[in-house]
Amino acid sequence: MGYRVAVIGATGNVGREVLNILAERKFPANEVIALASSRSTGRELSFGDKVLKAKNLDNFDFTGVDFAIMSAGSDISRKWAPKLGAMGIMVIDNSSFWRYHSDVPLIVPEVNGATLDAYMVRTNRQNIIANPNCSTAQLVVALKPLHDLAKIKRIVVSTYQSVSGAGKEGVDELWNQTKGIFVNDSATPGKFPKQIAFNVIPHIDVFMEDGYTKEEWKVLAETKKILDPKIKVTCTAVRVPVFVGHAEAVNIEFENSISPDEARDALRDAPGISVIDKRETGGYATPVECVGEYDTFVSRIREDNTVENGLAIWIVSDNLRKGAALNAIQIAETLIERNLISKKAA
Repeated sequence: MGYRVAVIGATGNVGREVLNILAERKFPANEVIALASSRSTGRELSFGDKVLKAKNLDNFDFTGVDFAIMSAGSDISRKWAPKLGAMGIMVIDNSSFWRYHSDVPLIVPEVNGATLDAYMVRTNRQNIIANPNCSTAQLVVALKPLHDLAKIKRIVVSTYQSVSGAGKEGVDELWNQTKGIFVNDSATPGKFPKQIAFNVIPHIDVFMEDGYTKEEWKVLAETKKILDPKIKVTCTAVRVPVFVGHAEAVNIEFENSISPDEARDALRDAPGISVIDKRETGGYATPVECVGEYDTFVSRIREDNTVENGLAIWIVSDNLRKGAALNAIQIAETLIERNLISKKAA
């Protein structure tokens, strides 16, 4: 028999992707339950060749549930994750609320999945595992094999983040503004602080006192927590008029010598990475090619001659998949593969 899996926030962009990927990867579940707010109760959702009807989170009986995959925002996670964890349910949370709690692991399985072994033997664990920010997830997947090879000292990251990272409202705003501009309608900002159609906006989340945005701080804090607290990180996060797929231009300074060829070989051998790096027109990956894919794509691997032991790389990934839904499911799969969780479902 399989596991019983509750998908909380199932009607949102990430929640629907969780359902798609659970079906695609044939996750060992004997039941998958779609949960949402009362206003979405009864909405039909695709799950492989089946159709699920969303149930009301507020009055659902979680008895017998093994996994709760949460993609409903920080408020819901703050309220529900401790309750579910106390019931022995393994909560995998896509919100930012639990990421920075010292006693909650922040996991990208290809990078630090082995740290779950120690967490799961703790008697006082909360049974909550955090999923990182979408831009961090793809970044650390690409950095991990390079860090193992030559030890990273510092990274400079510029992100080019799609509107789906801002949810359905972000996607709708780009679509409506783009259509409107062609018929001379005004592109009035709503979800975003400025026009997003045919524009780029160097502002994601709120500004902090030091001039960085919270999105940029997340990349710094999460990279240190997942990969290595000694790595220095600076980031500029930019919203771009792309529906799905985040891209990142990354300059890396290493402690030890590393050549582009050595980096390319290490990346090719690493899990979850596809290297597309031909030094010719079109010999690189863009967000369009990554949509619907599981892997993180790395291109434009070259020396950064402005520092000693420097490289520059280009990273793209489907932010709704590796940046959110896929990574959450991979965490659940890691727990199963490492025999860290037993079934409660009958």
